[in-house]
Amino acid sequence: MAITSIKSTYSLDVESVRMLEALAQRWQVSKSEVLRRAIRIAAGSGNESNETALDALERLQSCVRERHVDLSAWEREVKAERLEAE
Repeated sequence: MAITSIKSTYSLDVESVRMLEALAQRWQVSKSEVLRRAIRIAAGSGNESNETALDALERLQSCVRERHVDLSAWEREVKAERLEAE
């Protein structure tokens, strides 16, 4: 059974084209196949799209509380790492 394909034209920014080409090379497939896979992945994760930003924030905060993460210590560590990188 033949698979129907439809040619389409889309405009992408330079960065997106570079990433598309890099993925095609890494996966050793065509750019069209990279786009098909990306669309399938995005469509498959559609169940999570009902979550609002506030829901995600509340879930993150809950996770941090459950794990007893010291956010003040984490902030100090991140600042120190950033200063070292400069």
